[in-house]
Amino acid sequence: MSISRNDLSASSSSSSSSSPTATAAPIPRNQDLSESTNSGQQSLQADKIAQEPLTDEKTNDQRAQEPYSIYTRNEKWFLVMLIAISGLFSPLTANVYFPAIPAIAGAFHKSTELINLTITMYMIFQGISPMLFGTLADNVGRRIIYASCLLILSLTCVGLALIPTSAYWLLLLLRCLQSTGSASTIALGAGVIGDIAEAHERGGFFGVYQSGPLLAPAIGPVIGGALAGTLGWRSIFWFLCISSGVAFLVVIIFLPETLRSIVGNGSLPTTSSILHQPLIRIVGRGRAGGSSRSKSESNQPQPPSRKRKPFKNPFGILLHNPDITLILFFNGTVNAVYYAVTATISTLFASAYPQLGETEVGLCFLAIGGGMFLGSLTSGKVLDWEFGRIQKEVVKEKGRGKGIERGEGEEQKKTGRYDEDFPIEKARLRLIPFFMIFFVGANLGYGWSIQRKVHISIPLILQFIVGFIAIIVMNADATFVIDLMPEQSSSVSACNNLFRGTSGALLVSVIDLIANALDGPGWTFILLGGVCAVMTPMVYVVMQIGPGWRIRRAIRAGK
Repeated sequence: MSISRNDLSASSSSSSSSSPTATAAPIPRNQDLSESTNSGQQSLQADKIAQEPLTDEKTNDQRAQEPYSIYTRNEKWFLVMLIAISGLFSPLTANVYFPAIPAIAGAFHKSTELINLTITMYMIFQGISPMLFGTLADNVGRRIIYASCLLILSLTCVGLALIPTSAYWLLLLLRCLQSTGSASTIALGAGVIGDIAEAHERGGFFGVYQSGPLLAPAIGPVIGGALAGTLGWRSIFWFLCISSGVAFLVVIIFLPETLRSIVGNGSLPTTSSILHQPLIRIVGRGRAGGSSRSKSESNQPQPPSRKRKPFKNPFGILLHNPDITLILFFNGTVNAVYYAVTATISTLFASAYPQLGETEVGLCFLAIGGGMFLGSLTSGKVLDWEFGRIQKEVVKEKGRGKGIERGEGEEQKKTGRYDEDFPIEKARLRLIPFFMIFFVGANLGYGWSIQRKVHISIPLILQFIVGFIAIIVMNADATFVIDLMPEQSSSVSACNNLFRGTSGALLVSVIDLIANALDGPGWTFILLGGVCAVMTPMVYVVMQIGPGWRIRRAIRAGK
């Protein structure tokens, strides 16, 4: 229901004339809008979904017709590629370090186990730090937090490159700070995608976005080995310092603010041209709002200031949303098994195939890295195709006049808004159990192929399948939780990173103990594959309880 200003004025005039104490003075604007708010509560609740204020210039119906984002599809792809490049640094900083471990252990006169502790600490902070920076990005903006993280990464790499070899404690500390700066870029990128992409296209963007970070596990060891072997281990950190510094400048120059509570769909002016506006605007030119200062200088009307969202504890997402917690726990399990495969490649292949040199063993990482890269590209297409198929089924089932009609479905595509009873759980999760059959089977075969020392092509092919399926499953889960909480996309992605980072760190820290206890990789990966098989029904549980909890969230949000 929408109440116009004229209706309110007429009603106010009638009330004034019937009262002996009434005056002829017009009702002030603020009072007028207040009465409109009280009597038009349903309308304002619809506006709250879109996170945009009600103004005289635009009625609720006009708001509903606005696009979800002002950016064209090509401009969205530009932003996705920009954040994908920045997202490289979280896994790249971790994987480029691996080939230099023996050299660093010798330089610091420490055991390999103590140097490996820097990897464990890196992974722990990789899971924790996005909980802080992701939540900050959901409140103060994506752009400033993005730039801050890259700056922290660049400065800590300077410290690591210049560190004295007598200060092991400083190596441990700087690796933690390095992880703090690099790890959050993935959660921030997911937040940007949640800001600019409608649900029907989000899977495709997220798949391509993940392809950037997934290149790092494949190329990181190669780059690290080449640098450490030719220029020394310190050159690795100089390389990271320069590359992250360049990424910092690219973000400052080209990345616009996308947080919807600040810029809406990208068209609203901001209060600060420095914090929220790129130095050179490439996307949204002529459509995006500039700073409010420039707007006032050009005598253009300014929309009312938007109310900043209160700071939300990201752990509250896990405590109050069991459907999200369950799917993230499942996702962390799949990620941990993937990390177990990756972390043992060097030792298992060197033991099973002693004819391989260090360079050849390093090239074995390309199989699982290539599988994840291709799987990421494939997952985007699969997610968008499945979403479109479910949407057509919903339209067909409800029929004309009973819900989402064909024309209304196209309109919802433009605005990115869907009915709360749209089965998003089915659209995102239905295919996961099917893919898990291949994931479990590949793990079962992988361990025994190495233990039996079959031809090297067999475990490499199974590695490829593990990487290919793992990223399809993880991308589906990550896209799903963003669909559930798009207004906290960075925070919920940070929760995803927390589960993935901690589960991966825990399993990697004990994988050698498990392999020794079970007499080799054969039974080890049977155990890990069996755990994944046991956890897969969790997906069906989420599909059953998810709609109810989604409705509860909508009620709590007043939608």
